[in-house]
Amino acid sequence: MDLTNSRSLWTLFFFTTYILLFGGAVIGLALWRVKRRKNRPPVKFRFLRGPGETLRQRMAKFDEDFIPGLILASLAPLFAAIVVLYGVLRYKPQTTTEIWLLSALVVLTFVGTFIPAVRWGIRRLIRYHNDRLGYLGERYVGDCLDPLKRKGWYIFHDVPGLAGGRKFNLDHVAVGPSGVWAIETKTRRKGSARMGFDPQKVFFDGMKLVWPWGEDPYGPEQARLSSEWLQAWLLERTGIKLDVRPVLALPGWYVVKPSNAEVRVVRPEWLLEDLPNARTVLTNEQIDLIVRQLDLHCRDVED
Repeated sequence: MDLTNSRSLWTLFFFTTYILLFGGAVIGLALWRVKRRKNRPPVKFRFLRGPGETLRQRMAKFDEDFIPGLILASLAPLFAAIVVLYGVLRYKPQTTTEIWLLSALVVLTFVGTFIPAVRWGIRRLIRYHNDRLGYLGERYVGDCLDPLKRKGWYIFHDVPGLAGGRKFNLDHVAVGPSGVWAIETKTRRKGSARMGFDPQKVFFDGMKLVWPWGEDPYGPEQARLSSEWLQAWLLERTGIKLDVRPVLALPGWYVVKPSNAEVRVVRPEWLLEDLPNARTVLTNEQIDLIVRQLDLHCRDVED
């Protein structure tokens, strides 16, 4: 009985090892052949970042990594249990108590690695689900801003930023005669509302958002900080001192807001009217200088 179990374990081990080595050999040889031929595109393509570019890249990475990762995560508990089982079989338990204790050790090993593997998969799926919602929201706001281009405006998306060693991105930046606008997008799902709250409305009191389910100061504060960073960045790059105006766009929500708040909280559809109707603060020369700097900064997409 022990010999049969041992052979089964070694057969499974060699079979799995062969599959992994075969896959690695195919991928490695394919990459080596491409590199050996020294093929390259005729020019180095670099495109402007689109709406939700960071989220798009993260979702693409999920698509590439999730299935192999899921396979490895699913095999990890099995391999851990097999290793422990192999040790148990080599120990050759004699008494009933030893058999039960060592069997429990195998089961605990399997469960102890199975639960973290399942949690890893759940976390990845939830993050992908949230990334997709955020990506769709940024795409929607980008579509709402797109008609401004016909009125002489310039729109940039997913503008990279760096502050305190931390990377972040500004969802949208609009540049036109009425100035520079830093637009953050927050896409929130709708659900059950508290007593006395409209499930379709979000209130902004000048400092925080009051959702049907609770309060949130993060969105307005992020919009304000993003505008301050962009203002300093433009001053450094262009020498133009201006007030970058913070905006927070909430797709799918009806917004009730004060008229004199520092951060404008709006429905995305309102941007087409709000931005052009503000007073003129930039000349054509200033707009051209700002746009050229932003174009250089955001033209980094190669796929």
